[in-house]
Amino acid sequence: MGPWTTYILWILRNQGPLRFGALQRAVGKISARVLTERLRLLEEAGIIYRDYRPTVPPEVSYGLTERGQELGNVLDGLDQLARRWAGIDVPTETLPPRSLLEHPPHS
Repeated sequence: MGPWTTYILWILRNQGPLRFGALQRAVGKISARVLTERLRLLEEAGIIYRDYRPTVPPEVSYGLTERGQELGNVLDGLDQLARRWAGIDVPTETLPPRSLLEHPPHS
């Protein structure tokens, strides 16, 4: 579903339902347009819900549906892997030769 999607899900998993502004601050450097697009896609897929309350100003919050909560173990696994990888430097001998990085072979 595009960049940011997994991170949005991870935040909702760990922080619970959030209003749009709080979610945007939690995600960080994401535009309101991109966040809105991702939220709509996730809502259409039944992974998140949108709770609209007609107050002044209107209150809209987002949270994980039951289907979205099923992704919990996957999101936790990705979090653990990312944290582990963040602490590991990739040895240069495991990288492909510079010539392959600059000019990858054609398939």
